[in-house]
Amino acid sequence: MELLHFEKVKDGKYLKNYELTYLNKSGNEKKYEIVSRRDLKDADDLGGKPSGVSIVAICEDKMLLLHEFRMGINRTIYNLCAGMIESGETIEQCIKRELYEETGLKVKKIKKILPPSFAAVAISDTTTYIAFVEVEGNLEDHSSDNEQIDAAFYSREEVKYLIETEPFSSRAQMAAYFFAEYGL
Repeated sequence: MELLHFEKVKDGKYLKNYELTYLNKSGNEKKYEIVSRRDLKDADDLGGKPSGVSIVAICEDKMLLLHEFRMGINRTIYNLCAGMIESGETIEQCIKRELYEETGLKVKKIKKILPPSFAAVAISDTTTYIAFVEVEGNLEDHSSDNEQIDAAFYSREEVKYLIETEPFSSRAQMAAYFFAEYGL
């Protein structure tokens, strides 16, 4: 596969649309559309800078899950606490801010921050970190009027049940499965 042409086709407030033209393995041109959260200078910039974080949070052997309404799918799902890195913010600052905004909780200890990974490779160049943290405090909603989030802690048994009966985001489902089966 060879990238022949790269062009921005729409500049939205939060997402930018790009059309990529490839020469496929049969020698034919293939048009492909993606979205990015960033303005991309050229094809070398694809997937270049992480834009956010997903947070796997544990408190006293229970996992934090958000039951939140997601506009893009018009439904409520189970998800991880997550958010976008603001300009000038470190990943550690982002983790603390997003956790507090969405849940009122504080970071007790950052156990591990994985290197950035691609969030939706079929449609976007977006890369995000995954952080594993121990948290403390009381659950409180500090989210914006544009977010509907119910945060709660779940035992391994409760998480096992939710995985089998409720809709999840893929990252939350994977983290929940490993928490339920092996602990974190």
